[in-house]
Amino acid sequence: VQLQASGGGLVQAGGSLRLSCAASGLTFSRYNMGWFRQAPGKGREFVSAISRSGIRTYYADSVKGRFTISRDSAKNTVYLQMNSLKPEDTAVYYCAADYSGSFDYWAVNEYDYWGQGTLVTVSS
Repeated sequence: VQLQASGGGLVQAGGSLRLSCAASGLTFSRYNMGWFRQAPGKGREFVSAISRSGIRTYYADSVKGRFTISRDSAKNTVYLQMNSLKPEDTAVYYCAADYSGSFDYWAVNEYDYWGQGTLVTVSS
């Protein structure tokens, strides 16, 4: 199984980025998908998640209304559209895949597979 995250970079506050996570080696439609982030010196925190079907989406309060998660089953890819970025959004962003029936989407240990991370830096 491989989760390849991409799309990070340097952006000014107020700008936008779209992260992508391409999945391979798994049946994508059977997995819930999530995005987490880790800022320097801090723990990994939940950002957003989407159910297998794509019907249910979840967001951390800190990103609600600014970030949008989506998935494309034809491309085995999950996206995170990030708008109105703030310096506090600076972090390494990780995508993750979860196979379990009960989806505790906020929990790091819920997920079975993780990508390598992509760095997002927001300058003030």
